[in-house]
Amino acid sequence: MKPPHRRLWLAAAAALLVLGTAVAVSEWRGWPFLARPLEHVLSGALHRDLHFSTGSDAFRVRFSGRLRMSAAQIVIDAPVWSTAPHLLSARDVALELRYADLWRAWRGQALRVQSLRAGALDVQLERRADGRASWQFGDPAQPPRADTPAPVFGELHVAGGVLQYDDALLDIDVQATASLAYDQPLPQLKAEAHGRYRQHPLQIELAASGALPWAGDAAQAAPIPLTLKATVGRANLDFKGQAVEIQHLRGLSGQFRLSGPSLSAVGDPVGVTLPTTGAFSTEGQLAKEDDVWHVGIDQARIGASRLSGRFTYDRGRAVPLLSGRLGGTRLLLVDLGPVVGTTPVPTVSSPAVATAEKTTPTKGPGKVLPDRPFDLPALRAMDADILVDIAEVDLNTSALEPLRPLRGHLQLAGGVLTLSDLDARASGGHLMGDLRLDGRAEKALWTAKLRWDGVQLERWIHQTRANGGPPYVTGRMLGSAQLEGQGRSTAEILGSLKGRARTDLRDGTVSHLAIEAAGLDLAQALGVLVQGDEALPVPCAVADLVADGGVFRPRLIALDTSDSVLLVDGTLSLASETMDLRAVVAPKDFSPLALRTPLHVRGSFADPSVSLEKGPLAGKLATSLLLALINPLAAVLPLIDPGEGDDAKRGAASCQRLQQRITIAGKRP
Repeated sequence: MKPPHRRLWLAAAAALLVLGTAVAVSEWRGWPFLARPLEHVLSGALHRDLHFSTGSDAFRVRFSGRLRMSAAQIVIDAPVWSTAPHLLSARDVALELRYADLWRAWRGQALRVQSLRAGALDVQLERRADGRASWQFGDPAQPPRADTPAPVFGELHVAGGVLQYDDALLDIDVQATASLAYDQPLPQLKAEAHGRYRQHPLQIELAASGALPWAGDAAQAAPIPLTLKATVGRANLDFKGQAVEIQHLRGLSGQFRLSGPSLSAVGDPVGVTLPTTGAFSTEGQLAKEDDVWHVGIDQARIGASRLSGRFTYDRGRAVPLLSGRLGGTRLLLVDLGPVVGTTPVPTVSSPAVATAEKTTPTKGPGKVLPDRPFDLPALRAMDADILVDIAEVDLNTSALEPLRPLRGHLQLAGGVLTLSDLDARASGGHLMGDLRLDGRAEKALWTAKLRWDGVQLERWIHQTRANGGPPYVTGRMLGSAQLEGQGRSTAEILGSLKGRARTDLRDGTVSHLAIEAAGLDLAQALGVLVQGDEALPVPCAVADLVADGGVFRPRLIALDTSDSVLLVDGTLSLASETMDLRAVVAPKDFSPLALRTPLHVRGSFADPSVSLEKGPLAGKLATSLLLALINPLAAVLPLIDPGEGDDAKRGAASCQRLQQRITIAGKRP
């Protein structure tokens, strides 16, 4: 008889052998009898009902190495607060999970599914504004976490499926369908989605020649060719390229074409601050590395403008950053009209017509300054650092020559937009300075520090005369301006301007006829008309303006010629869009027939009126009529102007003094 302890060892060994055999057989068969117990355990752990299909071959699970499970059907219920019929319903499912990933998910990280294969998949994802998410498992009595991450998939192979995604936090409501056909040398993926994204209608069509991993390792996956057509709001995107993973678009690269009614129509859905413009289309290259997008634009057509550039958009920062270089052959301000508060007319098919189109200002009755409100919150949505180098900038008027070229450094940081190192060439001259728009408060604060030098006035302002006469005014302009204003639109800012602007004309000439007409010197004007107009040298021409509350008042506006001195005073209000200017010509020479009365320009910018000052004019004419009663020849005595009056001397001296101060200021660094 065997000793008792030996019998115990043999019994234990037999039991272990039987148990090991049972476990091995069960692992081989897939533990089909664990379907119901697992339903109960997982439902309790998830705080959500979970159901498996049952039957001899309907359910299998294996625990060796990792958790592997297959089922004819798996259904996970939606939370009680959701209106969706379920969270997930899958047929012919094969699922793999690593235990380390389950541990991390239990600790609050995103659940990473190593592999999910299904014949058909129906997913209903929902997140409420309070942060409750249908993919958030756990005790419903606990407060929801607004940052609950969505599940991540290493491999996702689905022959066909439906996805409904409604996210109040991201403002997304999308329904998608997808199919994956395996009857080709490479699997053919087709997906469609429609719905709403950030209040914009959304429509997407995706096709790929190969099974794209949902969130696999980009370093280990081969690129898959894909095409994408998308419409978000009024923006349209066509893309042809490749990617190695679909959830985060890893390894994405290819060619794109983007079009829409405005650049802002593209920026709004993706949270990028882009200016409101006219209709546009652009082509180029697109690539993505982690959270960084790279965009190369070969040509962007915005109305009649032609731009190009290379940009990088980094979403991995606390505040996204757009950086790069903006170039191009031509920019028309009419195409960027809404940036300064105007609305461009719709783009037409003819480029010639589009070039001639002007902006239609957004303004009130009788107003000419645009008052479209700025989108100040957009200035705080991201940062920017862009170098600008454009060959030609058209100022949207046939009266002014374009800037050739325009260079500067555009920066946006914390809601403050600056254009520094401004360097523009205009008609042989140079425009320099800095502009700044601070959008951090309810009203934007705009400041400008500008200097200009050597601008040829006869080139910059087109002055073609029908009779071939000389330009009305020529010479080199130099000067400076320091201004600031505050408001919600261009009109409000201009209506609150304060500061100073001074300019000087060097080596200039002015039309003799214009000077005589301004002074109502009838005799000399008739002589000029008979003999032909000539250009009078201008020894001095200056303007010194002070602004306060949007009202400009001249400290001095004087034009000194060998014939006369023209002096201007009065006010020009950008706040009320009105003017009240008075021009007086002080003659230096004798004229036998001159009315010599001040000229007034009054009224609104939209409807100005020009008139003569009636008092002095009426006095001269009345005296002339009375003398005519005595002797007709005596009637011309009140109209005789000897010239060389004190007004002319004082005006010329003041002009010279201010010109010297402007010269000294221009030499300062």
